[in-house]
Amino acid sequence: MPTKKAQKKEQGPKKKKITVARPKSVRQKKSDRLLRAVRVISQRVAQKKPRQLERHESNPIIEPRTGHYWEMKATFNPGAVYADDRVHLLYRAIGGDDVSVLGYAGSDDGVSFVDRLHDPAYIPFTTKEIVPKELQHVTDPAYCSGGGWNGGCEDPRLTLIDGTIYLTYTAFDGWGSIRVALSSIKLDDFLNKKWKWKKPAMISPPGEIHKNWVIFPEKIRGKYAILHGITPEIMVEYVDSLDFDETTFIKSSRPPNGQVEFRKGVWDGWVRGVGPSPMRTSDGWLVLYHAVDERDPGRYKLGAMLLDVDDPTKVLYRSNAPILEPDFDYENQGFKPGIVYSCGAVIKDGELYVYYGGGDSVACVAMANLERFLDELKKCGVPRLAPEKTIAKRSNGKR
Repeated sequence: MPTKKAQKKEQGPKKKKITVARPKSVRQKKSDRLLRAVRVISQRVAQKKPRQLERHESNPIIEPRTGHYWEMKATFNPGAVYADDRVHLLYRAIGGDDVSVLGYAGSDDGVSFVDRLHDPAYIPFTTKEIVPKELQHVTDPAYCSGGGWNGGCEDPRLTLIDGTIYLTYTAFDGWGSIRVALSSIKLDDFLNKKWKWKKPAMISPPGEIHKNWVIFPEKIRGKYAILHGITPEIMVEYVDSLDFDETTFIKSSRPPNGQVEFRKGVWDGWVRGVGPSPMRTSDGWLVLYHAVDERDPGRYKLGAMLLDVDDPTKVLYRSNAPILEPDFDYENQGFKPGIVYSCGAVIKDGELYVYYGGGDSVACVAMANLERFLDELKKCGVPRLAPEKTIAKRSNGKR
């Protein structure tokens, strides 16, 4: 009787099972095409250059000083101007009296602001009682405006035009009036820290809430131009003179209660207002702005747009995602966590320096190569900051 092994040998080799592939359905073909498209897009995204706007590792660059009563609680939202080969900041400071004033800081490299003063550079107030006695010698009393719980001046913007620095800020009386004020100072006095500010004037109407108005750094069509709104449309006021007498005001279409409805499905559905003063580039006016996404409430983010040089009411390009978000710890601590808020930016040696407040408590900076930043904005609308990226500080202060 043959063994099992012999029986298998007699039967010959085992036949291979042949399977016939079934034709793919239309749904499967569509799914395969979608998967291939996703792979291609993912590869392209992975091959893209690192995003160009980066925080500096020295952040925060300006912090409260407990030894100075007027800035012992918060130092944030700096306005900026580039003059005499230096970056000059006026930052909002809140002290032990909860009054907002403006402090000065200067830097040669745009990052290290070791040049700070013992006294504020600007104090608006009506009575000497609102300001501590040790600060009453700094400026002549003018009137009370906005700031901390007890009023003062908030969120300064600086614009240099023909040897004069113009200052716009939010004026708050500590109770209910929130208006835009305008002052100015000669550049020479500013550089020499002689704070001979012109008496400020309110330029927004009484009884209305207005903030975040900025002045273009050069005349347009032979007139001074003031950007006073970017939602629901770009609003620019052209004037022959910046000498306001508080009898005429700029009419803005912003709702009287300051609230603007959300636009659905976009990151900047609730535009809060303009950031720094516009900066002229070869591609148009670069404007940064603040907005909130209703899908991510409570977090202020920064966007960018390019406006036409001759007609700044025309938007040429606009970021389809925020260029800066509150991701670092110093942006999520302080008086108001989850806030990045820029009031100043300068162009220096081909680099864009964006100065902003983190958490309504400290001042910070993020930088970008201007040309690459604009190229990204025009190409895909996302010259965005990678959260993990920071610029290392070198001994000479350069990148």
